[in-house]
Amino acid sequence: MNLILTPPLLGFIAGTRATLGLGLGLLLADRIPESRRRSLGIMLVAIGAATTIPAAVSVFRRRVTAELPPSTSQTPPAW
Repeated sequence: MNLILTPPLLGFIAGTRATLGLGLGLLLADRIPESRRRSLGIMLVAIGAATTIPAAVSVFRRRVTAELPPSTSQTPPAW
């Protein structure tokens, strides 16, 4: 099975992963005041999780099964 990704789709997937990771990092960090850190972290995790679903659907729609040419037999040759 082959997967065909365009540069914009790859960027979208990387952006969703980065947003989710940044949100989790903010929730676990101690350098920013807790009220600000918590609100930003929850918002980024929610955005990252919500955008992961459309990205996954788009990736699964782009999978292409490798088809054999009509002249090729699907059974292996008996040696």
